[in-house]
Amino acid sequence: MRSSLSAARIRAKAAAVATAMAAALTVLAGPVTHADTPAIPSFTDGYGLTQVAGATEVHSATDFTLTVTTPQLSGKHKIRIFLPSGYAADPQKRWPVAYFLHGGGGTVDDAAAAPALHSDSMITVVPDGGLKGWYANWAMQKTAMGAANWKTFHIEQVVPFIDANLRTIADKAHRAVVGLSMGGYGALLYAESHPDLFGHVASLSGGIDFSMPAVRAAVVATELNVTGAWCAVSTSGTGRCTGYGPYVDSDAIFGSPYPVLNADHIWNEVDPAATANLARLAGHDITLYTGSQGPVDHFTEIATKSVKAHLDQLGLPSSLVDYGNGATMGSTCDGGHNYGCWAPALADYIPRLASAFRTTG
Repeated sequence: MRSSLSAARIRAKAAAVATAMAAALTVLAGPVTHADTPAIPSFTDGYGLTQVAGATEVHSATDFTLTVTTPQLSGKHKIRIFLPSGYAADPQKRWPVAYFLHGGGGTVDDAAAAPALHSDSMITVVPDGGLKGWYANWAMQKTAMGAANWKTFHIEQVVPFIDANLRTIADKAHRAVVGLSMGGYGALLYAESHPDLFGHVASLSGGIDFSMPAVRAAVVATELNVTGAWCAVSTSGTGRCTGYGPYVDSDAIFGSPYPVLNADHIWNEVDPAATANLARLAGHDITLYTGSQGPVDHFTEIATKSVKAHLDQLGLPSSLVDYGNGATMGSTCDGGHNYGCWAPALADYIPRLASAFRTTG
């Protein structure tokens, strides 16, 4: 019995020593890395963004997701990045950049549902836009969502952070903003409000005419967390969208939506379809896509055609692809508000964008 007890104690002591030695080696050598983990570029914090240690998701050497914090937003937020396959092979080469803005109720991972976004012709950056951020600096900052300066996060932090850490061609001629649904609104708004940053813009099935009651109602529905068609189909179909997050006041994002005594002045100021805002896109490469089917794209088609008509009146060249019932977009597209249509639409657009980047040198 004594012999057995002694052996057990010896084994326990040996295990404790081994554990202590392993811990000491870890401290000396640093975190353990696995040989099969792909190498990705290193990023330096800056422009108000702080990376969350240990939270980087490496999907491949050219597909990874950073997690950051910023005083401009409450909580942690992801930035997914797609690099061209030749990025590492030519360390002297610089690349154009496309910023992709996801839809309401979606996440940065929705971008994986459109393979064309992972292009060998450009870097694609997919920043978190929130479940209902609407790519805006919110009128109310003390809601259940906390700090919500989404526009500042994207324009003043993410863009310079990417330019500082990756080999980009950091000028408007080589920078695009592309979005769908809620992100389609954000793309057009960002291009209009910062024409010095983005020379190319594309909106897919965007809520881009704030003069339409149906579009305003969609925004208010997200504020009140009324799960509906916009949320259900604005994601990549993985079932993640269960709502728009906590309930907030219907005036939280853009102030009062009601056109009484100019109470809705913020809505009018940030309306992408307003002639004064569209006029800022002079000299830009503008592309609009929409279907016509279902309870959502019925309205996005109206909004998109309205924007196109205003651009024509201003004499600004633009391209409108109205794929109607989806027949021209292939077998996955039913003309509705979904990635079955957006994936082939982006497959149509990204080569056009790559050509435009090449044309500008």
